[in-house]
Amino acid sequence: MTDFVLQHFNYWVVIFLMMIGMYTVISRGHLLKKVIGLNIFQTSVFILYISIGYIEGGTVPIVAGQVVGNTGDVVYANPLPHVLILTAIVVGVSTTALALALIIRIRDAYGTLEENDILKLDQDSDG
Repeated sequence: MTDFVLQHFNYWVVIFLMMIGMYTVISRGHLLKKVIGLNIFQTSVFILYISIGYIEGGTVPIVAGQVVGNTGDVVYANPLPHVLILTAIVVGVSTTALALALIIRIRDAYGTLEENDILKLDQDSDG
């Protein structure tokens, strides 16, 4: 049992971070805390994909100077998950920057970042 937990430690970290991120998004009413929770959740997804793409003893899939098909017992790692994560990190940073800019505008407009207070102010202004 201990070997199983230690061999899959990175997956346990992923599950733990996903739970923390999702709990933060669901339980908190403060908009900045929700963005932080989304970033924690997003980081757990990054770790998951990087863990899936890792191959024990795998080497870089660059075959310079070798005849294709005569590679012997060489194990190559698939670079696609890592490339996708690099793209996802760029998208995640851009999305976080946009969310923070919107949070600044919301605070200027409503004077608060609490979700319940914003909804109450909206209902008061409508009726």
